[in-house]
Amino acid sequence: MKPLLVLGSLNADLYVEIDRLPMPGETLAGSGAAVRPGGKGANQAAAAARLGYPTRFAGHVGSDPFAPALRQALHASGADTALLTTEPGPTGQAFILLQRGGENSIILVGGANHSWPIGVSPEIIEAIRGAGALLLQREIPEAINLEAIRLAAAARVPVVLDAGGAEGPLPPTLLAGITVLSPNETELARLTDLPTATDTEVLIAARHLQAQGVGSVLVKLGARGCLLLQPDGSVLRHGVFAVPVVDTTGAGDCFTGAYTVAMLEAQTPAERLRFACAAAGICVQALGAMPSMPHRQAVVELLATHV
Repeated sequence: MKPLLVLGSLNADLYVEIDRLPMPGETLAGSGAAVRPGGKGANQAAAAARLGYPTRFAGHVGSDPFAPALRQALHASGADTALLTTEPGPTGQAFILLQRGGENSIILVGGANHSWPIGVSPEIIEAIRGAGALLLQREIPEAINLEAIRLAAAARVPVVLDAGGAEGPLPPTLLAGITVLSPNETELARLTDLPTATDTEVLIAARHLQAQGVGSVLVKLGARGCLLLQPDGSVLRHGVFAVPVVDTTGAGDCFTGAYTVAMLEAQTPAERLRFACAAAGICVQALGAMPSMPHRQAVVELLATHV
């Protein structure tokens, strides 16, 4: 079984719980302040590893006090961290304002996630060539993602790109090498400059991306579930599982990681969506991003109760 390689970000998530977002110049009381491991790449690697799939993570942490605990948390999830390197300076950070009802607002400070040398290392090149799939996000330099996609294409390794992170458009050379592109509604609108308020608009925008060379477009729709536009133009949808929501931080990362695992396991497209929605349904019931990534048995049990 070839492993999943996740190339991406690792952050210290600094949480505070608030009733609502403050107005300009306003001071609000908060509670539940905490530091938890996160970062889109690390979250997805932890999700895949906890779901029982062999997973390797390649990325950077800084030389500050956050780094050792983050490295340990990712290793404890079951992911192989041999390709996680230390760079001088601060580790990436995310400031997360968790509002009543589980919704969140996030401010990112890239730190070591942006401290990549020109070109990927020989060790990462070999890891890409030996991977069953490559999972990327946009919280590391776009040039690194582009090089990784080119390497994966040459090795015939499928690429899944979570569109979260950088706000700019995706270059056509990058789009053409993506097997599955997974944005949420906001990211889809940003990538296409098209409205995404309705399912019809989402589908039009997804087809716009597919026309530029993307294989499948997997759109995360929050409380409305998800939509998958397949290479042949057919569309699959799946709703969310009815569960109590505590914290939505990391739910999209969990979904993308779980979908990629299901793809590597050769599950059917419909089964992949169901599996990923179940994993995300468990994720939102706990605080934190990486700490809330579910183990395989929990997903199996939730699926068993929703036949």
